[in-house]
Amino acid sequence: MREKISACITAGNEEKNIRRCLESVKWADEILVVDSFSTDQTTTICREYTNLVYEHRWLGYIGQKNLIKGLASGPWILFIDADEEISPALRDEILEEFNSGRSSAFAGYEFPRMVFYLNKWIRHGEWYPDVKMRLFKKELGTCGGKEPHDRTTVDGPVKRLKNDIFHYTYENIADQIATLNKFSSISAAGQEDENIKFRLIDLMFRPFIRFFRGYFFKLGFLDGLPGFVIAFTSAFGVFSKYAKLWELKQVTNNSPKKNETKP
Repeated sequence: MREKISACITAGNEEKNIRRCLESVKWADEILVVDSFSTDQTTTICREYTNLVYEHRWLGYIGQKNLIKGLASGPWILFIDADEEISPALRDEILEEFNSGRSSAFAGYEFPRMVFYLNKWIRHGEWYPDVKMRLFKKELGTCGGKEPHDRTTVDGPVKRLKNDIFHYTYENIADQIATLNKFSSISAAGQEDENIKFRLIDLMFRPFIRFFRGYFFKLGFLDGLPGFVIAFTSAFGVFSKYAKLWELKQVTNNSPKKNETKP
């Protein structure tokens, strides 16, 4: 008898995506959802698939995953976001690993993630293969990283599977820019909290390096105009992060002193 897998989904106002996600993990032994008080139909849809639907205030990308991990009862955890989907091929590959008993030799599994964006599957650049550790033994795995990017690590051997998890990341370019704006603010605030020094060289050159790496070195140009959009907006996200860090430093250094007289 194979070891049980708990599919753990974090969500918030994802009524457009959540059903596809839930359908893709119906084969799991347990489905849990932690929702950050959605105001749309997300939780209603989730309760069609599982009674393990919890609502909790947003703890951040890392905190939310650690919360749902603790709620799962299975010995294996499968992290999946509401805008993701386990492909049929990946599902079959996972089940074959577990049904054969090979899973007992590993602490976790990682697999590539493929993004659908601008009406196209992105197969090059920095977005593919975006390998993620998402399936792991609960007692051996830890979710960490730096907001807004969570990262799961395990204490033990890891196997890479060949099939993809699908990611329906942005509705359009405006949605991507809005997300980049949010993420760059989170990243800049995190650097400020860690007292990381602003350097002009980072603001000037890191965006260019990011564009060159994604568009040329990692062959993003092979994805056509969507590949250019991705590389350019990613570079702009890097620029925004360092510009916002500079802005935060200016606010901190130039804030009025307690006893300073206003003009």
